[in-house]
Formats: sequence, C-alpha cells, structure tokens
Amino acid sequence: MAGDSDRDAQLAVLGACVAIFFPGALTFGFPGVMASIWQEMFHVGRAATGLTIFFMLAAVGAFMFLVGRWQERWGLRRMIVLGIVLTAFASLVVSEAGTIYVVYAWAFINGLASSFVYVPALTLVQWCYPKRRGLVAGLVSMVFGLSAAIMSPLFAEMLSVFGYQRMNLYLAALTLAIGLLGAYFARAPEAWEDAASARRAGSAARPGPQIISEKSFTVSESLHTRSFWLLWATWTLAGAAGVSMTLLASEYGLFLGFSLSSAILILTAFNLTNGMSRLCSGILSDRFGRNPVMSLAFLAAACAYFLLPWARSLWVCALLAAVVGFSFGTLFSVSAPLVADCFGLEHFGAIFGLTFAAYGFVAGPLGPTLSGYLLDVTGDNFFLVFLYLGAFSLLASVCIRRVVPPQRS
Repeated sequence: MAGDSDRDAQLAVLGACVAIFFPGALTFGFPGVMASIWQEMFHVGRAATGLTIFFMLAAVGAFMFLVGRWQERWGLRRMIVLGIVLTAFASLVVSEAGTIYVVYAWAFINGLASSFVYVPALTLVQWCYPKRRGLVAGLVSMVFGLSAAIMSPLFAEMLSVFGYQRMNLYLAALTLAIGLLGAYFARAPEAWEDAASARRAGSAARPGPQIISEKSFTVSESLHTRSFWLLWATWTLAGAAGVSMTLLASEYGLFLGFSLSSAILILTAFNLTNGMSRLCSGILSDRFGRNPVMSLAFLAAACAYFLLPWARSLWVCALLAAVVGFSFGTLFSVSAPLVADCFGLEHFGAIFGLTFAAYGFVAGPLGPTLSGYLLDVTGDNFFLVFLYLGAFSLLASVCIRRVVPPQRS
C-alpha cells in the first residue's frame, strides 16, 4: 500500500512537471524571441513590446489568487487541464495577429492559463512531499523556467522553417498533446481529495498529520502580518528585475551589434539558470534556510545588473544574464515553500496567489514596460535601465531577510 502511495506521488510530480513545460516556455522564452519580430511586423517600439509582459503579468496577478481558491473547490487536475487548453488557445489567437493588440490578447490569455497550471502544480507536489517542499517545488519551478532555455532556440528555428502562422499552430498542438498527458498523471493525494470533498460537503476536513503538520493561517490572518507584505514587496522588486531580462537579454545583444541568433544566446543563458537554479535553490533552502538563499541570490543579481553596462563580450553578457536568471529562478522556487513555512499548507494556493499578485500587477509596469519606455526616450540608454533594476534587486535582498513565520495575535 505504501509502495502504491509512493508511486502515485512520484507520478503526480512527473505529471505536474510535464504539464508546466509549454506554459513555461511560452511565458519566459516566446516574448524574448519574438520581440524584435513583432516590432518589425507591427512597426512599434520597445515600449509597445514591453507591454506584452505587462498584460501577461496582469492576468497572472488577477487570477492567481482566484485559482488558489477555485482549486480547493474544483480540484487540482481540473484547473491544470483548463490551463493547458487556454495555453493552446492563446497560440491559436497569436497565430492570426494582425496588430500588436492581438499580441496583447495572447499575452493576457497566456498569463491567465499559466495561473491555472502553476499554482495547482505547486500545491500538488507540496502535498505529496510535505517534508521536502523545497525540493519538489524547485523541481516544478525548474521545469517552468528551464523549458524556455530549451525552446527559445527552437522557437527561432521553427519561425525560420515554418513561418509565423504555422509555427504557432504547431505550438498549439504540441501544448495540448503534451500538457494533457501531464495533467492525466497529476493526481492529488488521497488525503487532499478527502479534504476537498469534505469542504464541498461543508464538513470539517481531516487531512491527517502527514499532510498538514503545522498551523495554517487563513487568507485574512495572513494579510495582517508584516511577513506577508515583505513577501509582497520582494515579489514586486525581484520580480520586476528578473522578468525584465526576458526582453532585455536579446535587445541588449542586438544593441551591441550581435546577430539575432547570437543575441538569443544571452536569453538562453538567462533561461538556463532561471530553470536550473530552481531545483538547486530549492534543495539549498531545505538545508540552509529560505531567507539566506534568496537574499544572496538577489544580491548577486544586483551586482550583475551593475556590471552589465560595461559588458561587451557575448560570453560576459551571457554570464551576467545567467546570474540574473539564477536569482529569478530562486524567487520562484523558494518563495512557494517559504509561504508554506510562514502560513501553512491548508490555504497555500490562495495566499501564494496574493503574494504573486505583486508580480502580476506591479512588477510588469516597473520592469519591462518602464525599461522599454526609458530605452525609447533615451535612445537606448541601457546604463540607466540596468542601474534601477540592480537597485530593485538590492532592495529585495534586504526585504526577504525580514520575512519570518508570524505569531498569531
């Protein structure tokens, strides 16, 4: 019986990782590859393509909390299936793009879709392995970020071989086929299903000591703690600094005179560490603590941003972008178990969704949108952009140090 339970848990983690692959690739890789293409197609500037990230993150901010609530009622796998279908639908929408506004619609739908996959996937794996949250949350987050490193060069190749419309149609088909396969195996533990059924029936849930081993805060209680708002500030600052690199990496490479294929190597370096650091940081956070791991990662990103204006070699640019990617991946992987450590697992999805709202609503305008605007009005003054993004990372390093499990009043 225990063997069956272990196998089911392993399959659930595998299914969550498979399901999150294409949503991650389309979130972190596709906009960076396509930014210069969209500028040429629609005759717009960097600020306009920067808004793509704003609409994507706005959808994430609006729906991440709601998905956290809905998954308690409707189940994790239903949320994941819906997210996969919406991701494929978004690719169909952008395949017919005739204006930049259709790209914005794609970005919003894609952000909405990723919310339906990411929160349930993180919740699922932490329920499966409550004593190794950093490891399993890091694994899912690693696939979410690393998928872009794998797919970004392939996006460029597919665009060259198939053309814009057919490429997006193929991406829709691949997303649907692979994502639904992952969702099939992403089954919640029996204790979660029992608790969800009890909630729907209006009775008290008894998930057992192996699933909830600590007190859990309600959403309302978490909002009255200092730790919640410090987490919110961290997601705003580190999120803005990290997500900006998804557009700035290839743009900076083109500014320095590299070809598109060479500039994409900078984006690929960012996405590689954005993905790989998530597992590494998750494991380190289980051993050395969430706060020190996150604080050091953000400090390293600040140093990388401060050095980037003087980088001229392709490989130096790639190395510094990789440091920012490591920090960004750490934000994603370690924040989830830190939220669970501070506020418990019972309402994890909803509380994590609210902290993530800072990334959705505020990080987008402060990061890609503002940086694109500054580049347009200053004639590509990357020094100014990298300076303020480095300052954001530095402030995030200070904020996360003060996030501790709150005491009940």
